[in-house]
Amino acid sequence: MRALQIAATGMSAQQMRVEVISNNLANMSTTGYNARRAEFADLHYQQMTRPGTINASDGTVVPAGVQLGLGVRPTSVTQILEQGTVLSTGGDLDVAIEGLGYLEVTLPSGISAYTRDGGLKRSGDGQVVTSDGYPVVPDITIPEDARSIAINASGEVYAYFSDQVEPQLMGQLTLANFSNKKGLEAMGSNLFLETGASGPPVVGTPGEDGLGTLRQGYLEESSVDPVREITELIKAQRGYELNSKVITAADQILSATVQVR
Repeated sequence: MRALQIAATGMSAQQMRVEVISNNLANMSTTGYNARRAEFADLHYQQMTRPGTINASDGTVVPAGVQLGLGVRPTSVTQILEQGTVLSTGGDLDVAIEGLGYLEVTLPSGISAYTRDGGLKRSGDGQVVTSDGYPVVPDITIPEDARSIAINASGEVYAYFSDQVEPQLMGQLTLANFSNKKGLEAMGSNLFLETGASGPPVVGTPGEDGLGTLRQGYLEESSVDPVREITELIKAQRGYELNSKVITAADQILSATVQVR
């Protein structure tokens, strides 16, 4: 009775689908979050009769054959790369990336991570860091007596001082892009790591070489669509229920078989 094992793989797949949807809904308010989608593929097939098999002495060929599927398996949980809505915050160090690219930060281990969360802050010594305290690459330090900060679309960071008319250039924010952004490894805290699947980062100035631009005083909201997620949740729930009914039916068939005298 293969139906038991097949339906079990179906229930497991739908459970994983629900978990992905629940993570999307939990991150509806996460800055720069891209929704995920679970993807599946059918398992191997048992070849009872292979297509093209010769089944007679006159050379007659079986046109279709008998191939019994053995269930479903997950293949990936992929990002849906969509630009989130840009929300005005008024923060002088809040920057939204309009278009392609990630901000690069340095982790305590010394390796680089990448994020689209532009909610930047100043550390105690004036260094520009993320909300978790990771310094942005390249390092930019803003003096304590700076009256205000301006960041233009190309990432140049200027500081205004009370005793000066013209602003001073403090540094240049850069963006990194990847040939396969879906291949980045998510590590939480809105951060991603480079992998062999993503390819190496291509770092450049915002607005050049296909990279996006920066908008000061804004943040990119999550791209999760609640209506779409609820619809997918209903479909996953129905799929789980149908697979459970298959298990019930298979159990009843086996029970009837055992009771035959």
